[in-house]
Amino acid sequence: MGPTIELAYQLRICLATAFSLYLKTHNYHWNVTGPNFSEYHKFFGEVYQGVWESVDDYAENIRTLNEFPLGSLAEFARNSAILEATDNIPAYAMFKQLEDDNRILLEELSKAHDLAVESGAYGITNFLEGQIDYHNVLGWKLKAFTPLM
Repeated sequence: MGPTIELAYQLRICLATAFSLYLKTHNYHWNVTGPNFSEYHKFFGEVYQGVWESVDDYAENIRTLNEFPLGSLAEFARNSAILEATDNIPAYAMFKQLEDDNRILLEELSKAHDLAVESGAYGITNFLEGQIDYHNVLGWKLKAFTPLM
C-alpha cells in the first residue's frame, strides 16, 4: 500500500471516529440531566457543532487523494476507533467518556498527520494540525469537568 492510499485509509478512520464523536456528543446534549443541565447542554451543543463542522473537511481531504470517503452509518461504525453510546449515563460519566474518546481521536489524527507529512500532503497536514489543536483544547476542557476522576 502506497503512502497516499495509506493516508486515505487513515483519514477514513479519522472521519468515522470524528463522526462517532459528533453523534455521541449530540446524544449527550439531548440526554444530559442534573442540576447543571443548562451549562452541560450548552457545552455539549458547542462541542458537537465544532466536531460536525470538521466532518465534511475530512471527506474533502480524502477526495483530494483521489479516494472516496465513507458514506454509510454501517461503514462509520466499522471504521470508528470509538464505540457508540447506547445507554443513558450520568453527566460526569458523559464527560469522562468524551474525554477518553477525544484522546482516541487525537491518536488517530496523529497517525494521519505522520502519514500526511511522509506523503508531502501539505494541505492535509495543515488541516490535521488544526484538528489536533482543536481536540487538544477540547481535551483539557472535558478534563476540567471531571478533575477527580
